[in-house]
Amino acid sequence: MRTSAAGSKPAGRGGWARRPRGFTMIELLVVVAIIAIGSAGVSFALRDSAATQLEREALRLAALFESARAQSRGTGRPVVWRPTETGFRFEGALPGSLPETWLSEGVQVGGSPVLVLGPEPIIGPQSVLLGSTAVPGRSLRVVTEGVRPFRVAGGDAP
Repeated sequence: MRTSAAGSKPAGRGGWARRPRGFTMIELLVVVAIIAIGSAGVSFALRDSAATQLEREALRLAALFESARAQSRGTGRPVVWRPTETGFRFEGALPGSLPETWLSEGVQVGGSPVLVLGPEPIIGPQSVLLGSTAVPGRSLRVVTEGVRPFRVAGGDAP
């Protein structure tokens, strides 16, 4: 007498009919739909538009201004920021301590501002207007009231 393990199918003539192996068309369509929805969600989450690049540049510039202010207070010498044709420069900062180029191409500085970043702990209100050639209608302003750190505001902020 033949015995089989629990749950196994009997083989041979008197056994059950064999089920075809593989996936059904509906199962395949469900998997494809799930993959399509997932990749669409990822593509929306990973936006890296010119507006995002301008925001990144403004946040970076605010951090650089704060670094220059700290360096100016530490050395006792004023640090002056000026825009250039290819980027910007920090006059009075230690050589090579601060970058002088934008991360993205097409960043423009409105007007020709000159910022004095110390060495006094309290500086006057200052701001820089940033724009982008990729997004002509969008601008951001990097501002300080003189006491607080630099922050990014909308283009119309004082």
